[in-house]
This record gives sequence, structure tokens and C-alpha cells, in this order.
Amino acid sequence: MHIRTMYITADPAMVGPALDIIAKEGPGMLAEQDGYRGMGVMTDRAVGKILVGSWWESEEAMHASEARLHDRRAQMLAPFVSTITIAGMENVAYIRPPSMTSGGFRLQRFMFQPTLADMITQMFRDTAMVRLQELPGFVGTSLLMDRERGLGSVSVVFRDQASMEASRSTQASIRHEAFTRITGMQLICLEELEVVDIEAPTP
Repeated sequence: MHIRTMYITADPAMVGPALDIIAKEGPGMLAEQDGYRGMGVMTDRAVGKILVGSWWESEEAMHASEARLHDRRAQMLAPFVSTITIAGMENVAYIRPPSMTSGGFRLQRFMFQPTLADMITQMFRDTAMVRLQELPGFVGTSLLMDRERGLGSVSVVFRDQASMEASRSTQASIRHEAFTRITGMQLICLEELEVVDIEAPTP
């Protein structure tokens, strides 16, 4: 499975209109594409950030859809946003969240030495995923990687904002263990966003 992420910044006053146009036009645009398997929309309304992730059954399907949608998407969002950054990554380990229209979303972005990709993946599957599933309110997680560039992210979805907030100390412990055990990883950023909509991907 592969995921294309769209990281948007905007004037906070324009986040609502941008989310409205994404909700109105996005699902239909994506559903027209071969290999589409679902999407998620998250936001930080106060700062002016929107994260859109779309699921694809293969890297080829992800790239083909990007070629078809790029200009149409840019035109649709131009009146509302300041910047758009697109990235495609492999979803190397995940527990898919259910469809939901509210919740909490925590995102950790990191850099790593490309030779460590398999080791990081195995540790996430064997250790981090097990501990994350024990968090109250946990509903899903993903480890995304760009192996060639040495970029990755871990996302965790919670059923509500309160569950996400309550998990901060425990997930900090999980994060500390991971970065202590594997040298050659560097955390880039840690973010928390509101779940606006998740359309559960189909197998």
C-alpha cells in the first residue's frame, strides 16, 4: 500500500472554506482513479494547516493519479491556500482506522539512514505497534517511508481529542525507546491535528 500526502498551509480564516471544497470535490476526484483505496483529512484550524492522505493499492497507481489530478487540484485549492506540498510514500506497516468524522491525529516525521529501513520497520511492527494498541482510544497507526531519501513518518489516530491528549506521556516513552535503540534516526517534527474525516480504505 502507498499513501500520497498533501500538506497545506493557509490563512486560518480560510481553513474552513478549504476543508469545504476538499469535502465537496476530493472524494469524487479520487474515486475516479484506478487503485484508490480511501482518504483522510486532518487539520490544525488555529495555525492554518490541513493534511490530506490518500491510500493507493500500488506505487504505480499513486503516481498515475497524481499526473492526472495535479493541475485540477491546484486550480481547485488556489483561492484558499498559501502552500501545498505533495509527497508519496510506502505504507510499510499499519493498522487501518475505521471511517470517522472526528478524533485526534498525532504525527511524527523523522529522517533515517536508508540502510536502516528494514530494521526500523521490524521494530515498529514488533514493539511500537503492540504498545500503541494498548493506548486508550487508539484506533489506527501507520509507518510511512521513502526509503531512498531516508524520510519517514508515524501517525496515530485516536477516537477523540481527549484520548490523544491523555496518551502524550506514554507515546513519548515509546518514541524515546525507539530513538534510543536505533541510532541514525532523527526526529524532524511532532504535530497534533484534528480528524475531520477518514474514509476507511478497502483491502
